[in-house]
Amino acid sequence: MKPPLDRRRLGRALSELANAGVSQVLAQSPLPQEGAAAARRIGLTGAPGSGKSTLAGRLALHRAHASGRRVGVLAIDPSSPKTRGAILGDRIRMDELEGSEEIFIRSLASRSSSDGLADNLPELLDTMDRFAFDEVLLETVGVGQAEYAVRTLVDTLVLVLPPDAGDAIQAMKAGIMEVADIFAVNKADLPHSRKFAAEVKRVASLVRRTEGAWAPPVLLTSTSDPGSIAALSDAIDRHSEWQGSTGAAARKRRDRGRYRLRRWLERGIEAAIDRQPDSFFDMPAREQVAGVLKQLVSP
Repeated sequence: MKPPLDRRRLGRALSELANAGVSQVLAQSPLPQEGAAAARRIGLTGAPGSGKSTLAGRLALHRAHASGRRVGVLAIDPSSPKTRGAILGDRIRMDELEGSEEIFIRSLASRSSSDGLADNLPELLDTMDRFAFDEVLLETVGVGQAEYAVRTLVDTLVLVLPPDAGDAIQAMKAGIMEVADIFAVNKADLPHSRKFAAEVKRVASLVRRTEGAWAPPVLLTSTSDPGSIAALSDAIDRHSEWQGSTGAAARKRRDRGRYRLRRWLERGIEAAIDRQPDSFFDMPAREQVAGVLKQLVSP
């Protein structure tokens, strides 16, 4: 049986990490041990206005109450380029989760991150593991580079689409359509939602997949329809079962390690340039840094 969730201690730990520099992270945050218990990570991405936050809230409630899971929600909001602060509106839209014993919500500012995620996100997720969460729902800033970065950090990626996205789906064919595990056409009570879902299915069918690969389902969801939330939850479970049969755990650990190291290097270089712009390019290790970066970004 799990110990009670110490919300205050968890909140302090997340705040310290969210504000920490690379050197602080390296000094204070232990790397996860292989084989250690880890929460299932469910990512939700999509364009602003698609209803990601409200959908994440309903999904967290369903998954916590249906099976007694301890569920964390990390919602990332865009930061001001000047102050690095954020409105953190996701927390406002998830107020209905307050008071639920097994659910913890935290809004995060994206700060210096440009990939739709947040600084020190791998370490923040590790912290959720140490507090014995069964699942973490991760909501990104929105569609852009985010879908590629979040793909590495989560086990199941849900793309949330509004039914009035129109031709936007065409622009996504070569990107997010290839990496999303589930498509959720949200606000399904609006007109044309079924027609748009059919278009998403058509576009998704054009993506080439290897034999035995997961075929992403296209679901209609509405936060006012509990049945549609349950269907989305069931699809997440089916994807998790399929993943367990593929033996992808080792590859996932490697990819997450690459992302972690890449972000350390990017932020460390940025900090060095800001402090000593003239001497940075004369540093003896510049060739080694360039070589490591080249290895990390190579296919």
